[in-house]
Amino acid sequence: MPIRWGVAVAAVAALAYGGYTLSQIAPVGTGFAAKILCTGVFVSGRPADAVIDEDIMAGVHPLLKLVHASVDVEQRRTRATFLGLAAREAWFRPGLGCTLALGGPPSGALDLNTHNINLPLAPAAALVATAPPASVDARKLQAAVDSAFDEPDPYRPRCTRALVVLYRGNVIAQRFAPGFSAETPLIGWSMTKSVTAALIGVLVQQGKLSLDASALLPEWRGDHDLRAQITLDELLRMTSGLQFNEDYDDPLSDVAVMIFARPDQAAFAALKPLEATPGMRWQYSSGTSAILARVIRQALGGTEQGYLQFPRRALFDPLGMRTAVFEPDTAGMLASASFMCASAYDWARFGQLLLQDGVWDGKRLLPADWIHYMGSVTPQSPRHDFGAHLWVKVPEPFDSHASLPPAMPADAFHLVGHEGQFVSVIPSHELVVVRLGLSRPDSAWE
Repeated sequence: MPIRWGVAVAAVAALAYGGYTLSQIAPVGTGFAAKILCTGVFVSGRPADAVIDEDIMAGVHPLLKLVHASVDVEQRRTRATFLGLAAREAWFRPGLGCTLALGGPPSGALDLNTHNINLPLAPAAALVATAPPASVDARKLQAAVDSAFDEPDPYRPRCTRALVVLYRGNVIAQRFAPGFSAETPLIGWSMTKSVTAALIGVLVQQGKLSLDASALLPEWRGDHDLRAQITLDELLRMTSGLQFNEDYDDPLSDVAVMIFARPDQAAFAALKPLEATPGMRWQYSSGTSAILARVIRQALGGTEQGYLQFPRRALFDPLGMRTAVFEPDTAGMLASASFMCASAYDWARFGQLLLQDGVWDGKRLLPADWIHYMGSVTPQSPRHDFGAHLWVKVPEPFDSHASLPPAMPADAFHLVGHEGQFVSVIPSHELVVVRLGLSRPDSAWE
């Protein structure tokens, strides 16, 4: 009898633990589904069925198949539930894209007086498509472009959606999957981090921020709070020492909970304790990027509307990035770790700005040494592959393991995002290559 009672107690405890875990996972899953569906339909302009089938139900976590997602076209909102529970909604607002409504309506001005992101590019802003110059082997170029759309392993889909090759500022090759075009805005995921670093550069140029600034947040300024030692440079280089779990395979990791289940991403990350002395250890962390959104907000001062307009005023409008939208979180902070959307052409424009050392149409948008700073190696990174919110080598798991690839020029650098989003810039070759897709797992894209 005692053994039976012990087994029964263990079974009940296991069920209770499983139920508790599921209750924590479900809101993350429904938050993911509502957000991805909203952005896919109202920002990218894709059919709801395609977004549900391809982007949500085909996700790597099997519990997503138990999520039901729907669209309210009239209200421009999406809703997702898990077995009828853990309901989450995302709201679309012109100029702001989609935001999860966590604990109430999203904060942020509705009238941004900006271009509607669904309008086509003005002709003056259009990139020019030209035939490859004689110095380029056109057949090899086309073969390389076509190979990006191959599916060599049905169990590891690459799902390339857009590829654009920009040489000397002109498009010399491009290809798009069915249902996508040069002007389809797509989520950049962590490529957003590099755009955030560029926005920091704008504020450094304006004298509103400095790389050695510390005591960056009010909650770090208490007596004996060592987080006050963290500098802006250490946030950009991800050497802050703050605790953060970036495990994409764990649905309850800090990164998943922060972006899909917390209304204020910066506040969530700012409350993390120190695990290491600032400046001593490198750890990739979306939390540090979220904190930067708040640093930008504090540096700008002024109104919330002015803050939310800042990416467009500072970068998108000068570059002609008409499709670009930087989505905020529920609290009205820019979702600087993940949620900037732009078309392949507009991501190429941003890459071209970096290639041109922050100068566009003769006007300097970023400090003279800012691209050099972003692309300088952070020595604490174990593979010496990270700079300041910019990758100086192709990072794991996207680096090739099948064979030794040709050597990348030493001056190459990359914006890199989840599921194989890439903007690769090679200044010595005057080359920008954009690849957008839905590679699952990430390592399916080399």
